[in-house]
Amino acid sequence: MTCLRVKEEFESQITPRHVNGGCPYDVSKEKGVEKRGRVPKCSKKKIFFHDQENTYEIVEIKPHINNAGIALFHLLHEATAEDMMEMYKTNAIGPMLVTKAFFPLLKKAAQESPNEVKSCSRAAVINISSGAGSIERIPLEFSVQPLFEYRCSKAALNMLTRCQAEAYKTDGIIAVAVAPGWVQTDMGGPKAHLKLHESVGGMMNMFDTLTEKHNGVFLNWRGQTLPW
Repeated sequence: MTCLRVKEEFESQITPRHVNGGCPYDVSKEKGVEKRGRVPKCSKKKIFFHDQENTYEIVEIKPHINNAGIALFHLLHEATAEDMMEMYKTNAIGPMLVTKAFFPLLKKAAQESPNEVKSCSRAAVINISSGAGSIERIPLEFSVQPLFEYRCSKAALNMLTRCQAEAYKTDGIIAVAVAPGWVQTDMGGPKAHLKLHESVGGMMNMFDTLTEKHNGVFLNWRGQTLPW
């Protein structure tokens, strides 16, 4: 979902149609999620998520941005099945389930503008991926930053994006994978190349340019195409 930290820090720079809110979603408890009340309740163009303590409201969802992500730093021989599953749950399965929950409202948004060109402002799924998910770039980067669990999960997210692009295109929804760059966040650390406002500002400008021709593509924060 949209990163609340980004929303708070850059609210003055980002228009409401882009950043609408955020919600918790525990993918490890999907089977029991309906009993626990953590499923979205939809009314027109509003979504409410409930947990035991709070109510979270999502008001416009065009585009819908999946921005959750975690990283582990292990050597290949140190990793466990549990490590891999944790990465996939957050970085690939989570975006799949959250988008699935929001799909009815995305479809509704697209149907409300049938004559408008398919674009980010009409209805779109934007999965925040990573250049580390590029299989083609592995020989150039692996020795510097192995991150193999993270790379595998982001490659899976990229494939999910391609599948969503094919599955949703008849409904007027585009799906795009975007790499924000190496950013100075809690995950990226202080040595990262980009400051938060540089990455976010670049992506927000780029989002405004996305149209049907970008459906199913992998872009960096500047809007340049990345190799799968």
